[in-house]
Amino acid sequence: MSPLIKEKSETGRLHIDTPLMGESLVSRKFLAKTESAEYFRMHPDVNVLKIGGQSIMDRGSKALFPIVDVLIKAKEEYKILLMTGGGTRARHVYNIGVDLGMPTGVLSKLGDKVSSQNAEMLAVLLAKHGGVRIGHGDNLEQLTMFCREGYLPITTGIPPYGFFEHPAEVGSIPPHRTDSGAFLLAENIGAKSLIYLKDERGLYSDDPKKAKKIEDLRFIDRISVSELMALDLDDLIVERPVLTFLKNSKCLKEFQVIDALRHPEHIMAALAGEHVGTIVYKD
Repeated sequence: MSPLIKEKSETGRLHIDTPLMGESLVSRKFLAKTESAEYFRMHPDVNVLKIGGQSIMDRGSKALFPIVDVLIKAKEEYKILLMTGGGTRARHVYNIGVDLGMPTGVLSKLGDKVSSQNAEMLAVLLAKHGGVRIGHGDNLEQLTMFCREGYLPITTGIPPYGFFEHPAEVGSIPPHRTDSGAFLLAENIGAKSLIYLKDERGLYSDDPKKAKKIEDLRFIDRISVSELMALDLDDLIVERPVLTFLKNSKCLKEFQVIDALRHPEHIMAALAGEHVGTIVYKD
């Protein structure tokens, strides 16, 4: 047990004798000393797959069933955690909330419900194949056990900020949505990989859905996070905070965005470590 030390001052505060005693936890110089050479990874064999809400889930059976078929096969070979996006229904509730003047934290709580609905639907579809809905706070330590037992764990992608969501830099839409939640969870469990399942090949120089000719856009197949941030693109295929997360990450070194809508077979390829979409990597 570390002894209690009484401060030699008028306050006479008691401290526990530790290296952090009396240190400021906002000092850059001190915080740099807390960096570890290697960080513990709780689930280093688990691959986090985030299924887009608007890009995949909202399209119904034609889009989802081929992906489900691949996931059923993939779970026999790989440890997987599925995370779900919100999609069009989340955008609808955001629109109503914005019209009513709701603050960002309230909008975050509203959007959370839609991502949760998608996780429930996916768990039902995969139930007979081992799909199991889990929460954020009570089952994450057991992910490897679930996978070893043949289960396919599924959870909502929205990070549990709720009322504590960060103020948006521009506008009022919550900046940390399901892409952010997938990255934060993958980073903090020390996941093997993070793969975003979208309806586009990957990252382009502009939104391909709005371009008159996709040939006029530049496809970016591989780019460092610093280079991508420096481009300052008006639109991105992942939420903007994800780039900051990757720049500061301790475990994840990259993520990949793939077109699972047109090429569900790319899921298996990405799990095998193949480059089939856009890879954004840490400098």
